[in-house]
Amino acid sequence: MKNTSITIRIPLVAALLLAISAVHAEKVYKWVDNDGVTHYGDYIPPEYAELQHSVLNEQGVQLEVIEGALTDEQRQQLRLETEIAVNAEKAREANELRDRVLLSTYLSVEEIQDLRDRRIELVQAQIHVTEIYLDNLRSKLEKLEVEAERYSPYNADPKAKPIDEKLARELADTIDSIMLYEKTLTNSQAEQRLLQSKFASDIMRFAELKQLSSEREAR
Repeated sequence: MKNTSITIRIPLVAALLLAISAVHAEKVYKWVDNDGVTHYGDYIPPEYAELQHSVLNEQGVQLEVIEGALTDEQRQQLRLETEIAVNAEKAREANELRDRVLLSTYLSVEEIQDLRDRRIELVQAQIHVTEIYLDNLRSKLEKLEVEAERYSPYNADPKAKPIDEKLARELADTIDSIMLYEKTLTNSQAEQRLLQSKFASDIMRFAELKQLSSEREAR
């Protein structure tokens, strides 16, 4: 098909667009070349295909804008902006879901506080039991270490006998158990803090939603 690309230098754009659309009854394209000259045509020449251009109807009204080729920096910025927008939308949807769950689950702030107290009480009981186990294990380790001091390598005396295999294994197992329970204790304490923070936030938001609901009903 013969290209009808034309450089526009005089105010006859509308007439030209009508002529092009009458002949081809297809889309009309508008683009600006590297010299800043505006062109119109029934297709984009290959050398301008990567430039930003517009699609017009026969009245010269812009229907859409086709973005040109992006630089690496522009692509990176676009990816960043897209990621921010997606994350913002996810956060908005999560907040809306949280509000619906709060309103459908509880009738009052007191209900949330009661559940908070029960959940924290369970975690606190777990913390207490873990602390007891740790105290017992540490006491056991102290006794084992005293006994191990009689043997090499804990005893520097060249005449000291090598540590008994059973005692060595018991020492290692006790140390492993202490490390495991210390990790359990740390996790439980973190869970307790998280619960306190979450419920405090839920109580505040629930109160806000109830207040907004009351204000809407009063209008």
